[in-house]
Amino acid sequence: MISDFQDLSDKIEQLAELTHSLRRENAQLRQANAALVAENISFQRRLGEAHQRVSALLAKITPPELEPAVEEPVKEDAQ
Repeated sequence: MISDFQDLSDKIEQLAELTHSLRRENAQLRQANAALVAENISFQRRLGEAHQRVSALLAKITPPELEPAVEEPVKEDAQ
């Protein structure tokens, strides 16, 4: 009976260690996730800025709209 209690005590101790280990890992993962979110926000901001610069450059180099060309009808010679 004492060995049963000892086995139970050992299992409880293992469970407590596992719980602490998982809590530490969870905290590390939360920190890593927060860092990745911040990095993603930074990349999105930089991408938006690049998009604005490219759009401004395209607006400068795009020629004004040309008037549509009017085609003259083809005249057939009457023979």
